Amino acid sequence: MTNKNREPRPIVLIRGLVREQRHWGFFKTVLQQTLPERKILSFDIPGNGSLANLRSPSSIAELRQSLRIQLKLSPLEINKVDLVAISLGGMLAVDWADRYPQEIHSITLINSSNAAFSPFYQRLRWQSYLKVWGILFAKTDRQRQQRIMNVTSQFPALHGDVVENWLAWSKEHVVTKTNAFSQLKAAMLFKLAIKPVVPVLVLSSQQDQLVSAECSVQLAKHWACTHKQHTSAGHDLPLDAPDWTAKQIQAWLESLTSD
Repeated sequence: MTNKNREPRPIVLIRGLVREQRHWGFFKTVLQQTLPERKILSFDIPGNGSLANLRSPSSIAELRQSLRIQLKLSPLEINKVDLVAISLGGMLAVDWADRYPQEIHSITLINSSNAAFSPFYQRLRWQSYLKVWGILFAKTDRQRQQRIMNVTSQFPALHGDVVENWLAWSKEHVVTKTNAFSQLKAAMLFKLAIKPVVPVLVLSSQQDQLVSAECSVQLAKHWACTHKQHTSAGHDLPLDAPDWTAKQIQAWLESLTSD
């Protein structure tokens, strides 16, 4: 029997490596304006943001389980959710949909990857190895945040205010190198060849400096799912192209049959 008082199906946003929920930034507002009837939820994984004092597990399954627990603690009456996830977050979304398909209506994967279909030097582009090393061992936090911007956005000069926000958040919630390496290990080991039974949308950035766009191409090819690619945005697609990203998600969700 359908509960007429049940809230419209929420959307859960999942960020990537060493990023907290606040890093969705202006995109979260854009998505809410695009889909005003939906609740837009987001949580942190252990080691990041409000959970920075916790140890980051080094497996995708353990990181995903933390999100499930946080969602279950939500006061909302929830049947299923639509997941929108970027990079490492996409791996958590895939694992969630694979292990608990009854909880997930759909997943949208943004610039994510899967070791079942892509080699390590594409999942973290070999051209970016020195840049990533420079981020991990930056001398100052400002230098670190700027370097993250430079490698994740194609338009860093336009996002000076965003870097200031990142700097403030990083001082408030410090991500340790140990937790960063644990999350990186979890990402590099993640492998799932069989497509989850829920609908999957793949969004990617042709100019991604961090993860090869070929990873999304191969993911969509092997899983025979819808793939939309932005031609000029960087790895942080919601930052570089928030309106385009929200429109793609809106159109795709509206095309799905509700349950």
